[in-house]
Amino acid sequence: MKKTLIISAIALSFSVATLNADTLNFENSYDVEISKLADVSSFCKAIAKGDIETVKTLINLGEDINKKSVGMTPAMFAARYNKVEILELLIEKGANLNLKSKKGLTALDYAKLSSANESYNLIKKALKNA
Repeated sequence: MKKTLIISAIALSFSVATLNADTLNFENSYDVEISKLADVSSFCKAIAKGDIETVKTLINLGEDINKKSVGMTPAMFAARYNKVEILELLIEKGANLNLKSKKGLTALDYAKLSSANESYNLIKKALKNA
């Protein structure tokens, strides 16, 4: 009798937990945008990795240095990941540092948010000299 009572109590607790899971309210959930790595262009992947040789090759093959990938320009990727040498190359090739991402941020903003001080200082200097 004791076993039956214990098993009944466990079964009842599972039923209540299942019922509660079915009635959860998701009205206060947030919209989250997830960008897959596969969505990022090869050019911007090379920048994020710091692969300057691939970046140079792609530029020489005609890659657009201002073309956005997942809403960010190549300069924004370089600034975000503090790839200073690549950022210098992009600036030298005429990257537009005033463009905004789909979030309304510039390369300078990404450098600041990422605490990428070298990139931040380089962009500030380039904007001042422009």
